[in-house]
Amino acid sequence: MSETVVVADQLTRRFGKVTAVDRLSLAVTRGEVFGLVGPDGAGKTTTLRMLCGLVDPDEGEAIVAGYKVREQLDAVRDAIGYMAQRFGLYGDLSVEENMDFYADLFGIVGEERAALKNRLLEMTRMQPFRDRPAAKLSGGMKQKLSLMCTLLHKPEILFLDEPTNGVDPVSRRDFWEILQELVRGGLTVVVTTAYLDEAERCDRVGLMDHGRFVRCDTPAALKAAIPEPCYAVRGERLREAKAALERLPEVSSVEMSGAALHLFVHPTAQLAHLQDTIAAAGFLNLQFQPILPSLEDVLIYEIRKAAA
Repeated sequence: MSETVVVADQLTRRFGKVTAVDRLSLAVTRGEVFGLVGPDGAGKTTTLRMLCGLVDPDEGEAIVAGYKVREQLDAVRDAIGYMAQRFGLYGDLSVEENMDFYADLFGIVGEERAALKNRLLEMTRMQPFRDRPAAKLSGGMKQKLSLMCTLLHKPEILFLDEPTNGVDPVSRRDFWEILQELVRGGLTVVVTTAYLDEAERCDRVGLMDHGRFVRCDTPAALKAAIPEPCYAVRGERLREAKAALERLPEVSSVEMSGAALHLFVHPTAQLAHLQDTIAAAGFLNLQFQPILPSLEDVLIYEIRKAAA
C-alpha cells in the first residue's frame, strides 16, 4: 500500500470574518505530485502554510511526514522544504554564496556540502552562473536558485507556492522537468499553481474555491467525470455568439478559450437543434466540434456548479 505522508483533517482558518480555508481534508501519498488549483482567494496558499506550520489552523489537524504539525513543528521542518511565492534570497550574494548560506543554516559542511551543491547546480544547469549575484538572475533562474537552497537539506516533502508565477514558458517547462526528476528520486511534492497546463502534470489535483475542494482526482478523471458534452465553437463574431448561446436553455456554460468558445450543453440537448437555433439568430457559419474539456474548463464548470 502507498504510504500517506501529508494529511489534512478538516483544516479551517479564518481571518476576521473571512473563512480562507473551510474544513478541508486531503491525503497525499509518498512520491506523488499533488496540485492545488483555484482562483485567487480560493485558499491555496493558506492551506500550504498550515501544512508547513507557518499558520495555525483554527480547527482541524495537519500531519506531515508522520508528525502532528502543531505539536511536533521542529520535526516537520526537518522533513520538508518550502518555497514561497516571492523570491526570498539575498540579491547581493552570488548563487553559490546563497547556497553556502543555507547550507550553514542546515549544518551541511565539508564533502557533503560540495557534493550536494555540485549535484544541484548540474541538475538545474546553473553551473555557469554560480558566481552571478542573485539580483542579476532572470526570473526562471531565481526560481531554480530558490529550489536548490530549499533542497540542500534533502527534504522528503516539498511544498511549492506558485513556484513559476511570472516565469517565461521555457523556464516553466525546465522547472517542471527538474521536479519530475526529483519525484522519480522519491520526493513528494505539494504545489499550488495558477497555470492549468502545470496542473496537468500532477498525479492528482484538488480544485479549490472558497476554501473547499469542489473536486479532487487525477486530471484525466476530472475531465472525464463531467456528464455534459463539451464543444469547441469556431467562426466569426464569437463574442456576440457567446452572448446568444448563453441565452439558450440547453446551454450550461460557454466561455472564451483562445480563438474558440468552449461550450457545455445539457446531456439531453440535440446538437442539430442547437445549431439550427443559433443559425436562426444570425450566426450562420459556426462550427461545433466535440472535445474533451481542459482542466480550465473543468475548474470553471465545477465552480459555477457549486455556486449554483
